[in-house]
Amino acid sequence: MSLSIALLTVSDTRSLADDPSGDALQQRLEAAGHRLLERSLVPDDRYRIRAELSRWIADPAVQVVISSGGTGLTGRDGTPEAVAPLLDKTIEGFGELFRVLSFETIGTSTLQSRALAGVANGTVVFVLPGSLDAVSTAWDRLIRAQLDATTRPCNLVQLLPRLREPADQAP
Repeated sequence: MSLSIALLTVSDTRSLADDPSGDALQQRLEAAGHRLLERSLVPDDRYRIRAELSRWIADPAVQVVISSGGTGLTGRDGTPEAVAPLLDKTIEGFGELFRVLSFETIGTSTLQSRALAGVANGTVVFVLPGSLDAVSTAWDRLIRAQLDATTRPCNLVQLLPRLREPADQAP
């Protein structure tokens, strides 16, 4: 099943013409048979990040958003703070498992990663560090399988039609 995906790079120093991590994500998602609906770059500014993500989350054509960059600990790194208030639900296991996998290549430096994922208005959102190694690890070892309808016993694709259903209104 082909999904419509939007890619956001968060950086004060890169441009779309000089974005190896964004290029890698685009190549990987297209190789997996998904459609790049839109690709954008914004500076490390939580309100600009939030505005772009909000636009995509509100667009029913966008099924998945993947951002890269701005997840570290410096003063300018604010992507998790920008995204977290937009999420209806978080996927706690994503960040936890990403850090376990990253530990294999970068050791304890993985503690500085604040990768996260969640769902907002029926859109799956992944927030990744900006390094090429990080986006490769996240896509190759986590995201690709969860965006593949054949992954068993379960995957995020099979949940997409149900992500917008109303919460149980028990009396």
